[in-house]
Amino acid sequence: MPGKRMLEENELFEKAWLEFVQEGKMDREVLRPIIADSWIRSRRYEVDAYSSEVNIEIDGPSLKKRYEDLGPVLDIAKPFMDTLYRTVGEAGLIVRLTDKDGYVLECFGDELVFESHKVLHLYKGTNVKEEIIGTNAIGIALAKGIPLQVLGAEHYRADYHGWTTSAAPIKDEEDNLVAVLSMSGDYELVHPHTLGMVMASALAIEHEIKLEKSNQDLKRKNEHFNAIMESISEGIICIDERGIIRDINLFARRYFRVRDSAAIGGNIRDVIQSDQARKILKLAKSGSRLKEEEINFGAPGSRKKSVIVNATPISEPNDPYNELVLTFREAKDIHNLVNRFTGAKAIYNFEDILGESEEIKEAIRLAKLVSDTEATILLTGESGTGKELFAQSIHNASQRRSNSFVFINCGAIPRDLVASELFGYVEGAFTGARKGGQPGKFELADGGTLFLDEIGDMPLDTQANLLRVLETKEVVRVGGHDVIPVDVRVIAATHKDLAKEVERGNFRQDLYFRLNVMPIHTPALRERKSDVPILIDFFYNQFRKGANVAGVDITQSFYNAMTSYSWPGNVRELQNVMQLISSLVSDGSVLTARHLPEYMKNNVRDDIPVAEKGYEVKPLAKVEQEAIQAAIAAHDGNLVKAAKALGIGRTTLYRKIEKFGLTV
Repeated sequence: MPGKRMLEENELFEKAWLEFVQEGKMDREVLRPIIADSWIRSRRYEVDAYSSEVNIEIDGPSLKKRYEDLGPVLDIAKPFMDTLYRTVGEAGLIVRLTDKDGYVLECFGDELVFESHKVLHLYKGTNVKEEIIGTNAIGIALAKGIPLQVLGAEHYRADYHGWTTSAAPIKDEEDNLVAVLSMSGDYELVHPHTLGMVMASALAIEHEIKLEKSNQDLKRKNEHFNAIMESISEGIICIDERGIIRDINLFARRYFRVRDSAAIGGNIRDVIQSDQARKILKLAKSGSRLKEEEINFGAPGSRKKSVIVNATPISEPNDPYNELVLTFREAKDIHNLVNRFTGAKAIYNFEDILGESEEIKEAIRLAKLVSDTEATILLTGESGTGKELFAQSIHNASQRRSNSFVFINCGAIPRDLVASELFGYVEGAFTGARKGGQPGKFELADGGTLFLDEIGDMPLDTQANLLRVLETKEVVRVGGHDVIPVDVRVIAATHKDLAKEVERGNFRQDLYFRLNVMPIHTPALRERKSDVPILIDFFYNQFRKGANVAGVDITQSFYNAMTSYSWPGNVRELQNVMQLISSLVSDGSVLTARHLPEYMKNNVRDDIPVAEKGYEVKPLAKVEQEAIQAAIAAHDGNLVKAAKALGIGRTTLYRKIEKFGLTV
């Protein structure tokens, strides 16, 4: 019940109200400034102090939209409103929540109160702003953003003079007013301390709003963190010193083939092979770090793979256990990245192999045929015939094109280092071994192609190890014990006759059969003389650009001389000759046979007839056929001598005889 003082104050308010409404006089000695100012605003808004007829309701869709906009605040406020209503325990009181635009969106109270006070518009969907119903606690709280209690006749409209409301604004984390909490009732039921309870409830709601916002921010950050964790292309595992897995990302789960639900809370011993698990637990307990260290990881019962590991210890103030964060990537991914930036990649394609002769076309056809298979390839041919060019083209036409192409010349490495170069070594394997060891070419080429040039020069003891790697697809580093699986396609090359090397005991027969799955012969330049002019033009144009030489012509005598040479160094020799000539000729020069290097002049013919007026020009194929027929006739059908005289191989001669349909 209100005290005597409150009753007396209300009588003074009633008198002051009458003077203001009827005569326009303001008794500021009786009224609080905030009430006086509100009365003035109410009159400015043309609120009828005596009328109860106001249009303050909104339609259903608009009300639903306001519920959705205030949804999070409503969810937080409802429990506090219910508690406030039950704490007061007065049947004649109601608790309301109003949005920032003055619409009542939630009410707690006795239905009889709402029915008996319909004229006061207390129910949901009504608007209680000053502009609508004049001075009231909720309207002032919305306008000024402060808590207050409006008693009886302090209200501007006469309908509310028997009513008292305590209201407090609710603000978000950025101090924006989002709603107003209020408690209203008959003047005689409201206690002076009601405002304090409403303010306390509003502050509690504000605290929950801020806490919910913090939780939402934290949740969002966790979601972002988890999304980043899951999308990272390397494994991440967090464990404590007992080995309990606190977190594990998608890459690591797939690597160790475990489900998220089975991994979190499980033990690292169930995920990683026991010997490696012991090492990791030792790190966790000691708080030690690892930086870019190579370790062999594998799930229990599976093959180990070489991975690059970083280990970082972490500690939580309230956690009794040390924790360790492991990050790892497969070593082959690192190797591929390193190879990409250090030039261990194939740059040539079949289109870069020059020539129109049948011999080179046949070699290209066979190479293309086997490019997209996993067959081991043996390239045979003299030095300088372009075996590496073929190897790179095969790699770039295969499914492994996006991975490494690693090259090693088996004849250019000291015999005692060939094994460590191919298979790698562990720390301390030999004097001078690098700390931490080093991967070999097989590991560097994992997922890609390894080109073993001059395979015929490989030491016999290394050949045995190579055979084992080719058959098992596993590598054991020199001085080590761990078995490292590798997925490598091997292309070997040699200028030697490996079959004869096997007979001489210089090459293992079983390795020869293992390598000679798909032999491809790269023809010598003397076996495809018709390609010499094409190569001359290509290299001359290539080097002429670099030398800035303009206006140079090439005579037929130059072509004739170059074609008649035997080219023991093959295409590589021709390339070097053209580079030399290109650097010596001057502007306006005409290339003739006299421009050839001295060592060639005694071994070439430049007297082959050049076309003159009336000279019968024959197709090259016709000239070639006549030359073959003449050579066979000159040597009485001895094909070996005829081939030698023509400067071509016996196999090539057989093929041309068949091509031209000649009888021998």
